[in-house]
Amino acid sequence: MIEVEVNDRLGKKTRVKCDAEDTVGDFKKVLALQLGVSWAKIVLRKGGAELKNHITLDDYEIHDQTYLELYYL
Repeated sequence: MIEVEVNDRLGKKTRVKCDAEDTVGDFKKVLALQLGVSWAKIVLRKGGAELKNHITLDDYEIHDQTYLELYYL
């Protein structure tokens, strides 16, 4: 189990617990439940690169205490 911090760049930071084997799409669904928005409207970026829904967090080298940038469509 890892904990990832998501920053929407407007001052709101959210921590999400998940498994490293989860896909980005699965992670977005858990995040959307915490934020109260549709997961399809969430865009996640790490180091300026947009994360694709079908790739696992481990493949993107997202580990415990990693920070991701959150954008909305």
